[in-house]
Formats: sequence, C-alpha cells, structure tokens
Amino acid sequence: MKILHTSDWHIGRQFHNVSLLEDQRHVLDQIVNITRQQNVDVLLIAGDIYDRSVPPSQAVALLDNVISSINQLKIPVIMISGNHDGAARLSFASSQLAQAGVHILADLEQISRPVTLKDKHGDVVFFGVPYADPVSVRHVLGVEASTHDEAMAQAIASLKPSMPKDTRTVLLSHCFIDGGEESESERPLSIGGAERVSYKHFAPFDYVALGHLHGRQYKGANTIRYSGSILKYSFSEEKQIKSVTLVDMGEQGVDEVTQVPLLPLRDMRTITGELTGILEQGRHDLKKDDYLQIRLTDKHAILDVMGKLRAVYPNVLHIERPGLMAANPQQSARREQLKKGEFSMFSDFFEQVNGEPLTKEQQSYVSQTLSDLHEKDLLQKVL
Repeated sequence: MKILHTSDWHIGRQFHNVSLLEDQRHVLDQIVNITRQQNVDVLLIAGDIYDRSVPPSQAVALLDNVISSINQLKIPVIMISGNHDGAARLSFASSQLAQAGVHILADLEQISRPVTLKDKHGDVVFFGVPYADPVSVRHVLGVEASTHDEAMAQAIASLKPSMPKDTRTVLLSHCFIDGGEESESERPLSIGGAERVSYKHFAPFDYVALGHLHGRQYKGANTIRYSGSILKYSFSEEKQIKSVTLVDMGEQGVDEVTQVPLLPLRDMRTITGELTGILEQGRHDLKKDDYLQIRLTDKHAILDVMGKLRAVYPNVLHIERPGLMAANPQQSARREQLKKGEFSMFSDFFEQVNGEPLTKEQQSYVSQTLSDLHEKDLLQKVL
C-alpha cells in the first residue's frame, strides 16, 4: 500500500498581511498530481488543514476543490484536526463524507474507531488522535492528565484495545514530540514546555504520520515522522526543503519512505547587502517575485526604502537595518524609544534623516510646538 503523508496545509494563511492562497493552490495541485503519478492508495493530512478555526470562504472553496480532485481519482482521504482547526466545523457532514472515502477523524470520543483499508497483504488500520489539550482529554476520556505527554499517553491507552493483533497499523497525530526542531510559524501549544510528548508512546504502530512541526523530520524511529508544512510560512524556514512523504507499506510493515519535493510558486528568502547593490541585483534576478526579507547593511538613514526596494522586488515583506543599528547603538534598543518623550523621539528622527542634530533654535521651536499640541489636546478633553 502506498501512503502519502502530508500535514500543515494552513489553507487561508496570510504572511505579513499577504494572502498565500494562490501559493497554496499551486502546491496543492502538485499534491493531486503526485497522488496520480505515484499510484497512491490513501492520502493522509495530519492536522492544521486550515489556518484558523473559522476559515475564510476562499479557503473552504480551495479545500473542497482539492478533496474533490482526489476523490475523482478514487483515492481515500484520512485527516485529523490540528490546533489551528476548529474540530467541530471540520467534522461537518463527516458521516456522509466517509461513505465517499473522505474520513475526518476530529472527534476525540471516536479515537478508538479506526478506518480500515485493504491491500494484497490484508488490512491496514488507520487510527487518528486529533489535537487535544489535557483539559479536553480529561473531560472527554474521563482520565487524569495535566500535561500533553500525559494526555497523549491516555489517548493511546484508550485506543489500544481496538488495535487488532497481527495487523499493520498507522496513527495520525498532531503534537509536539520532545526534541523536535521547531520554526517561528508554529503556534505554541502551551507555555513552559508542557506541550512536549515522548515518541515512545507511538512504538506500537507501524507508521506514525505527525503534524504540527513545519520542518520534515523523524524522532525516535524512521517511521515516526513529520512530513512538514507544504509551504514556508516564516523566514526561519527558508532553508527547509518542503515535501510530502511517500510511505510504501509492505506485508510486515514499512518497506520504504521517500520524500517527494514540492516546488513553490514563490520562494521565501533573505537578501543581505547595501541598497544600491540589492537594487542592481534585482534588475537581473530571475526570481524577483519571491517573498523577501531584506537586511540592509547601509549605515545611514534612507527615505522611502520600502518603495525603492519594491520597485525591483515587488514582494519585499520585511526589512531589517543591522547596518544602521551598528552605526547608532541607540537604535539597537528600539523598544526603549517608546519610553522616551516626544521631543527625544523627534530629535532622534531628525538626526537620522538629516545627519546632524537639531540646533538650539530648532529645539526651541519643537518644544513650543509640542507644548501647544498638548495644551490643545487637554482643552479638547475638558470641553
């Protein structure tokens, strides 16, 4: 049996207020093609299908289109809810969809009811443990659990009686395995490390399809895997290779695991250098539409720097000024500026732009102007 393991689609996500829906459609079309070309027998989505619990209508339409395309290929789909998903909304019409081969395992009460598929060697049984915090596990399963690790242990224990003997089993789960490499784009599951779970809970299964961490990796065993997100969702992921995981399940268990790369419509990368050099590079850059973070090494203030950069790189999303920080140590503590008065902040701004401080006459004028503004504001409040 060929199993295609995916996770963390995050349909509907925005990055720096830019919609990634077109980029997501591009890679999801690739996933549909992979299922066809690789003769996949089942598609798994290990949570975070949407980016938020109430997704926008365009995100719902895109998921509907992708699932319909997979369904036309007569390929079953098994998905669980992640911490970004609204489990109840994702489960809408799940009983009817299951009859069409789309299995949504988002109900914690139903984790002991697996999906069973067959190949030439017999049954392969798929269990799903949707994302659930310890409070939900305590309430739904009626057990004691104060951490995510304890909650996972109780969830696995509750479904073990339903695991058939001498039968290949697969588990879908959305969690943070202790020791996993995280990225900036993952929403924390809890505070203080209480979200970490041990990989040892998953030892009874032939393959474990994990979601939540955005970098592809495995923990504890080659068969306990994160497929990673389908796109780069932060600049901390720019070195990651995005892919889906193709699992060849043989008679005795997993025979082979292969990473099938996904090619983004626009890459996400960082460019470092002086403004003039970056602008010159941009005029000849064949990938100028990529999503960019620019780190400028110029040590002087530059007016309308974003406008200048976007004239050659239209998708510049973030600018850092390490050069300016080095030239003026006061700027390395930008948060401290908020504690300053308006006069100090304006003085700093004036010096950055003009390269020289305010004269005594200018200081007097600014002070009087600020005083007049405060008096006017106070008068309005009184009236």
